[in-house]
Amino acid sequence: MSAPDETEGPEGGVEVAIVTGVSGAGRSTAAKVLEDLGWFVVDNLPPELLETVVDLGARSKGQVTRIAVVMDVRSRAFTADLGAALKELDTRGARPRVVFLDADDAVLIRRFESNRRSHPLQGDGRLVDGIDAERELLAPLRDLADLVVDTSNRSVHELRKAVEEAFHESAAAVGSTVTVLSFGYKHGLPADADLVVDVRFLPNPHWIPELREHDGREAVVSDYVLSQEGAEEFLEAYLALLRLVGVGYRREGKRYLTVAVGCTGGKHRSVAIAEELARRMAGEDGVRVTVSHRDVGRE
Repeated sequence: MSAPDETEGPEGGVEVAIVTGVSGAGRSTAAKVLEDLGWFVVDNLPPELLETVVDLGARSKGQVTRIAVVMDVRSRAFTADLGAALKELDTRGARPRVVFLDADDAVLIRRFESNRRSHPLQGDGRLVDGIDAERELLAPLRDLADLVVDTSNRSVHELRKAVEEAFHESAAAVGSTVTVLSFGYKHGLPADADLVVDVRFLPNPHWIPELREHDGREAVVSDYVLSQEGAEEFLEAYLALLRLVGVGYRREGKRYLTVAVGCTGGKHRSVAIAEELARRMAGEDGVRVTVSHRDVGRE
């Protein structure tokens, strides 16, 4: 695997990457990795629109700083049109990095057959005919690529790691995103939670009249919950567990984690603990934290 060219991005501070290669080699996976790393991904863009997309990004006033364009060979003029677009961007000092995904014919055939899909250039011929036609069209572009990744013997996780390593600046900038979500068990478990923790072992402020109408975002409730026996020990132990899980998730390419914290009604204990977890996690390097309270307003 060759290293990508570390040239500066296009005018307007916009970096551009083109994700292409043979069908079945993992273009969609590579694009998803870049999307997770904070790139704005445009799928199946005609080559003649590449300059327009770069210009729009440059005029976005910093809202779009990285654009990844996924291109395939459904157009017979694909390589010629893309070559012309790249040449034009070159003259403007805005040449993108080209990432080319490849794989052996036998591997591609197995992948297409397992998914029961036809090759986009197969037409009325055989699968191998489509693969051969595509290789012929893509040969000039493969030679121009800054990064060639052979996915023949790579798992999805290994492909993800290879792309992340190639775009390590983006990976370092994005880090992990953690959502801490409070909820009430009586309203049901959150469907999108990766981890669920139960804090009903703490005394319930609901049974204290002066606290009942307040919620865990308010100091009067938060101070009460966090001062209870076991609260501090729980926070320290659970934060250590989340660090361990976070490292493993990043290793497996998962950069988004939703941690659900539950109590009976989702108003007092879970809210206070979720707020404190989020506050402490926000100080971790490479971690972006948001907090949400699903059931605070419910009875």
